[in-house]
Amino acid sequence: QVQLVESGGGLVQPGGSLRLSCAASGNIISFYIMGWYRQAPGKQRELVAQITSDGITNYQYSVKDRFTISRDNAKSTVYLQMNSLKPEDTAVYYCSAAGRFWGQGTQVTVSS
Repeated sequence: QVQLVESGGGLVQPGGSLRLSCAASGNIISFYIMGWYRQAPGKQRELVAQITSDGITNYQYSVKDRFTISRDNAKSTVYLQMNSLKPEDTAVYYCSAAGRFWGQGTQVTVSS
Protein backbone atom coordinates (compact mmCIF):
# COMPACT_ATOMS: atom_id res chain seq x y z
CA GLN A 1 0.00 0.00 0.00
CA VAL A 2 1.30 3.41 -0.95
CA GLN A 3 1.73 5.86 1.89
CA LEU A 4 2.64 9.53 1.60
CA VAL A 5 3.42 11.61 4.67
CA GLU A 6 3.85 15.37 4.41
CA SER A 7 5.68 17.56 6.91
CA GLY A 8 7.20 21.01 7.16
CA GLY A 9 4.13 23.21 7.22
CA GLY A 10 3.61 26.01 9.70
CA LEU A 11 3.09 29.70 10.23
CA VAL A 12 5.40 32.08 8.42
CA GLN A 13 5.44 35.82 7.78
CA PRO A 14 4.99 37.21 4.27
CA GLY A 15 8.27 37.04 2.40
CA GLY A 16 9.42 34.06 4.43
CA SER A 17 10.30 30.54 3.37
CA LEU A 18 9.26 26.98 4.17
CA ARG A 19 10.32 23.61 2.87
CA LEU A 20 7.73 20.87 2.68
CA SER A 21 8.70 17.22 2.60
CA CYS A 22 6.74 14.21 1.37
CA ALA A 23 8.06 10.84 2.50
CA ALA A 24 6.81 7.97 0.36
CA SER A 25 6.66 4.28 1.09
CA GLY A 26 8.64 2.02 -1.18
CA ASN A 27 10.28 3.45 -4.25
CA ILE A 28 7.22 4.93 -5.91
CA ILE A 29 8.68 8.36 -6.54
CA SER A 30 11.01 6.82 -9.10
CA PHE A 31 8.05 5.65 -11.16
CA TYR A 32 5.23 8.12 -10.65
CA ILE A 33 4.74 11.75 -11.46
CA MET A 34 4.86 13.36 -8.03
CA GLY A 35 2.94 16.51 -7.35
CA TRP A 36 2.20 19.09 -4.71
CA TYR A 37 -1.35 20.41 -4.56
CA ARG A 38 -3.01 22.90 -2.26
CA GLN A 39 -6.50 23.68 -1.12
CA ALA A 40 -7.49 26.97 0.48
CA PRO A 41 -10.74 27.34 2.46
CA GLY A 42 -13.71 27.52 0.12
CA LYS A 43 -11.62 26.77 -2.95
CA GLN A 44 -10.94 23.74 -5.08
CA ARG A 45 -7.74 21.77 -4.77
CA GLU A 46 -5.19 22.98 -7.32
CA LEU A 47 -1.91 21.75 -8.68
CA VAL A 48 1.09 23.73 -7.45
CA ALA A 49 4.02 21.83 -8.91
CA GLN A 50 4.89 18.42 -10.27
CA ILE A 51 7.99 16.46 -11.19
CA THR A 52 8.28 13.47 -13.51
CA SER A 53 10.44 10.42 -13.05
CA ASP A 54 12.84 12.05 -15.55
CA GLY A 55 13.06 15.19 -13.43
CA ILE A 56 10.95 17.42 -15.66
CA THR A 57 9.14 20.01 -13.58
CA ASN A 58 5.99 22.02 -14.08
CA TYR A 59 4.63 24.87 -11.96
CA GLN A 60 1.45 26.78 -11.52
CA TYR A 61 2.00 30.25 -12.92
CA SER A 62 1.45 31.99 -9.57
CA VAL A 63 4.32 30.12 -7.87
CA LYS A 64 6.79 29.97 -10.72
CA ASP A 65 10.16 31.48 -9.72
CA ARG A 66 9.20 31.28 -6.02
CA PHE A 67 8.68 27.53 -5.47
CA THR A 68 10.96 24.66 -6.40
CA ILE A 69 9.99 21.00 -6.48
CA SER A 70 12.68 18.37 -6.18
CA ARG A 71 13.07 14.76 -5.20
CA ASP A 72 15.62 12.48 -3.56
CA ASN A 73 15.09 8.96 -4.86
CA ALA A 74 17.45 7.46 -2.31
CA LYS A 75 15.29 8.86 0.49
CA SER A 76 11.99 8.33 -1.36
CA THR A 77 11.18 11.94 -0.57
CA VAL A 78 9.81 14.82 -2.59
CA TYR A 79 10.35 18.42 -1.50
CA LEU A 80 8.71 21.75 -2.14
CA GLN A 81 10.90 24.73 -1.36
CA MET A 82 8.70 27.79 -1.00
CA ASN A 83 10.28 31.24 -0.98
CA SER A 84 8.83 34.74 -0.97
CA LEU A 85 5.63 33.43 0.52
CA LYS A 86 2.47 35.48 0.20
CA PRO A 87 -0.77 35.43 2.22
CA GLU A 88 -2.52 33.94 -0.81
CA ASP A 89 -0.26 30.88 -0.50
CA THR A 90 -2.11 29.97 2.69
CA ALA A 91 -3.65 26.53 2.24
CA VAL A 92 -3.41 22.88 3.13
CA TYR A 93 -0.69 21.38 0.96
CA TYR A 94 -0.98 17.80 -0.24
CA CYS A 95 1.51 15.47 -1.81
CA SER A 96 0.28 13.10 -4.50
CA ALA A 97 1.62 10.25 -6.58
CA ALA A 98 0.15 10.29 -10.06
CA GLY A 99 -2.99 11.93 -8.72
CA ARG A 100 -3.99 8.54 -7.34
CA PHE A 101 -2.41 8.41 -3.92
CA TRP A 102 -2.57 11.26 -1.44
CA GLY A 103 -1.03 12.29 1.83
CA GLN A 104 -2.96 13.73 4.74
CA GLY A 105 -1.86 17.30 4.06
CA THR A 106 0.11 19.91 5.95
CA GLN A 107 -1.13 23.40 6.81
CA VAL A 108 0.78 26.42 5.52
CA THR A 109 -0.27 29.79 6.90
CA VAL A 110 1.31 33.02 5.67
CA SER A 111 0.41 35.89 7.92
CA SER A 112 1.94 38.78 9.81
